[in-house]
Amino acid sequence: MAQKNNTPVKDIKYYQKKFWKLFFYGLGVMALFFTLASWGFFGSMPSFEDLENPESNLATEVISSDGITIGKFYNENRTPIKYQDLPQSLVKALVATEDERFYKHSGIDARRTLGAVLKLGSDGGASTLTQQLAKLLFHGEGSTFKLFRVIQKVKEWIIAVKLERQYTKNEIIAMYLNKADFVNTAVGIRSASKVYFGKEPRDLTIDEAAMFVGMLKNPSLYNPLRRLEKVRLRRNTVLGQMVRNGILDQATKNKLAGKPILLHFHPESHKEGTATYFREYLREYMKNWAKENKKPDGSDWDIYSDGLKIYTTIDSKIQEHAEEAVQAHMKNLQKEFFAQQKDNKNAPFLKITPEETSRIMDKAMKSSERWRIMKEDDKSEEEIIASFGVKTKMKIFSWKGEIDTLMTPTDSIRYYKHFLQAGLMSMEPKTGHIKAWVGGIDYKYFQYDHVGQGARQVGSTFKPFVYATAIEQLGMSPCDSIIDSPFMIHKGRHNVTEDWEPKNSDRQYRGMVTLRRALANSINTVSAKLMDKVGPEAVVALTKKLGVKSDIPVQPSIALGAVEITVEDMVAAYSTFANQGVYIKPQFISRIEDKNGVVLYETVPESHDVLNKDIAYAVIKLLEGVTEEGSGVRLRTQSGGSGDNRWTGYPYMFTNPIAGKTGTSQNQSDGWFIGMVPNLVTGVWVGCEDRSARFKGITYGQGATAALPIWGYMMKKCYEDKDLLISKDPFERPDNLSIKVDCWSPRKVETDSTALPPEEEQNTEEFGL
Repeated sequence: MAQKNNTPVKDIKYYQKKFWKLFFYGLGVMALFFTLASWGFFGSMPSFEDLENPESNLATEVISSDGITIGKFYNENRTPIKYQDLPQSLVKALVATEDERFYKHSGIDARRTLGAVLKLGSDGGASTLTQQLAKLLFHGEGSTFKLFRVIQKVKEWIIAVKLERQYTKNEIIAMYLNKADFVNTAVGIRSASKVYFGKEPRDLTIDEAAMFVGMLKNPSLYNPLRRLEKVRLRRNTVLGQMVRNGILDQATKNKLAGKPILLHFHPESHKEGTATYFREYLREYMKNWAKENKKPDGSDWDIYSDGLKIYTTIDSKIQEHAEEAVQAHMKNLQKEFFAQQKDNKNAPFLKITPEETSRIMDKAMKSSERWRIMKEDDKSEEEIIASFGVKTKMKIFSWKGEIDTLMTPTDSIRYYKHFLQAGLMSMEPKTGHIKAWVGGIDYKYFQYDHVGQGARQVGSTFKPFVYATAIEQLGMSPCDSIIDSPFMIHKGRHNVTEDWEPKNSDRQYRGMVTLRRALANSINTVSAKLMDKVGPEAVVALTKKLGVKSDIPVQPSIALGAVEITVEDMVAAYSTFANQGVYIKPQFISRIEDKNGVVLYETVPESHDVLNKDIAYAVIKLLEGVTEEGSGVRLRTQSGGSGDNRWTGYPYMFTNPIAGKTGTSQNQSDGWFIGMVPNLVTGVWVGCEDRSARFKGITYGQGATAALPIWGYMMKKCYEDKDLLISKDPFERPDNLSIKVDCWSPRKVETDSTALPPEEEQNTEEFGL
């Protein structure tokens, strides 16, 4: 007999009640889940302050006086950009591709989110631009574990809603593009535009903007350097989205889609680009500045991530012309140096013993990167030394470009010792603003800075300090006469320990000469006689007032330049003459701002009086004589002469007033030229790293051939650049000038007294060039 089913039948109301109960429980759980997440129960959430100032890890910009970014210091190469500086094609492509309803939602696109849930994420995520920004700012890619991923997605939603309340839509777009990583050293759209196309974002074409938007989906996958065809196809997908959203018509899309991607790839590096030596000098300075100048909370500034803006005094165009001049001349002069070393069995060293050569090579070996690394790996000294004799694959520097080669590290050291180096600095004499700084020939391979670090023997460029002392102390003028004749300072006088008899570089004597002619021709005996009259103490005292920081021996021999001084100090000292006797300390920073434009630091000029206007002007007139009838006369001529194939940029044919001085140290190890016009003073030094590596004779080793052409080449470029306004005017003459400076002399152009024919070239211990 069948049993009767007594289970009561539940009506529809029961199920409705059950449904709503579960629904509200679910809502409650979700509300609790979101509340706990917003409180940080599942991990920290950004505070209001964090949302106001999201952690940005911004690159510090180095900005020239004419507003050009010449370099950056960074962990991430990212420089922020404002929305108004973004091209609309980029913004529209971004919205069309990544978030079509961006302007309609408040951080979460409900329709896309629901669709993604229903499809279990099989068609990808439903993240809005705001959610993507939240992920970039506060937790990155996150976990791949499902439960944790759900928690992270919830946190993204919460942060996205808060961001929408905190920022406008335009600000969110700008923040997103500033934070996005485009790989290959480029983080943020401004860096990416510079790295891949060498331009500012505002100058991007539609197809270039579309390429960047396409990369956002997966920057590693759509890397233009590795998968250019994939990137092109992805770019065309973005262009298709722009058609779908009414931004482009089909014809325009088809035209753009057919274009190839033409990269102008320039990765930004500390060791490449403009003003590399200056930027390294600045970086060291900023490290100390950051320690001494604290943030409001007492912590140190980080020059690699705090997004500082360092406004420098460097002029990007003068810097460019200076670098071009150094490159052009050093490449030219190096050919001659290599040619002269062909028959030298101990190249590039001249007239030194095997023991001295070994000391030079050993010192270079022990200061090399190879030595440092192997020492850190606990290798013995014997093992390290042995490794320097083993042939190794390496890239080496050459003026024709990098060379892949196989050579021993020892041979590479000797190879690099062959290269002539250079240092150049330009400065405005009235402001102290440094306008150009070139510390060497190639920072990647030669990182020693010959402007700020390297003090070298200055030769005859020291003589104006002696003449200035004589004019001040003895009341002399450029037109006063003195006899060029043999001269000796005997033992005991001025603390000399043995008789000192300086010789002229050409071993000739001219009899009665004016001070103007004596300096123009760098006559050694006259400098020595003036030194004898005023005493070395007075000359040293004046040199110190001119800002020279080197130790200067109180000896008469300094009259001929047996003193080591940096290019920076020499330029500042000469600038004092051009600035009517007022010394101004060189400045390379105008101000420093934080990422919000708040000024943190402004430079206060440091100056002091050194000479009265009349004396300073008298020295200027003396130095004008050097370019009118002395060793600098080739700046005005086109007649040629010994070694003229190495006078890069010659003829220069300057007709404006130029004050300057050449200098050549003992055995032509150092060549100098310091040239001045009223609003720009530039000093140039040329020589090898080691003093024993040098030219055999004076023709190429003297300052007039080694250094002066760099000045001439650079100034030609500066004068051709009409934006620079480099002066061609006379130096300002003081009112009621009390010193006679206009000396009558027969119209005569002297040849450089030291430019001897090759068969007459000599090595001597003293040169006055």
